[in-house]
Amino acid sequence: MNKPATIDFATATAIQLPAAAPYAEALHDLVPGEARDSLLAVHDVLCRELPRGRLAIYEAGGGSCSVLPPDLLSRSKVTVVDIDEDQVRNNTYADEAILGDVQAYRFARETFDLVICYNVIEHLPDVDAALLNFRDALKRGGMILIGAPNPRSLSGVVTKYSPHWFHVWFYRHIRGIKDAGLPGEPPFPTFFHPLVTLPRLQAFAAANGLEMIYRREVESPRYPEMRRRKPLVAALVDAGAAVLNAVLPRGTDVRRGDYHVILRRI
Repeated sequence: MNKPATIDFATATAIQLPAAAPYAEALHDLVPGEARDSLLAVHDVLCRELPRGRLAIYEAGGGSCSVLPPDLLSRSKVTVVDIDEDQVRNNTYADEAILGDVQAYRFARETFDLVICYNVIEHLPDVDAALLNFRDALKRGGMILIGAPNPRSLSGVVTKYSPHWFHVWFYRHIRGIKDAGLPGEPPFPTFFHPLVTLPRLQAFAAANGLEMIYRREVESPRYPEMRRRKPLVAALVDAGAAVLNAVLPRGTDVRRGDYHVILRRI
């Protein structure tokens, strides 16, 4: 995942990856639920809309697994840019991995068919610069897939206003991820730039030559995870969410903690 740092990576460094890196699980080990269903729907859109034949894919922030289905990965040249050296070295599927900042790193115009930015923009202080870099790197008709948390959801508000040590505690003790917070491991510091909010993201896209062809807000995968691992905690959180939904404007669901968006360059 791409996370901020005090070092200025104006010039990026290419990292040599193992020659036969295995493809990773495309669904990020998502438990059954709305987020997994939406990602499967995203796969259908990408498989239908992307050109046949060899693809050029840019992944902005790349960890140890990809959100793409294996059939797309198998016919793609994947380039990853990430500011975290541990994340770059942990990557197992990219053809090329570059140590650099997606907010500043520029590729030649019209290089890629697809840009992936999954669980990244919430960590960036300069989201508009990153999005414009992505747009410029796309071929005409190329697409940007964005997956991000919803800042206006219950989980988004808690993430935004709670200290980072709490995020690490949650990952370790509620999600059961023992390496959470160690070098190269999530959770990473979160900024929640205004453009992470869906209406502002859609308006920015429309003003900059991008049309939104897929948009879905989903229940955060943290909810089904908690229902499996910590049912009592999950029951309390679900009850709190139900109370908030009852007092907020009709149609609001504070459990809609994540979203998937596909933007296409016009």
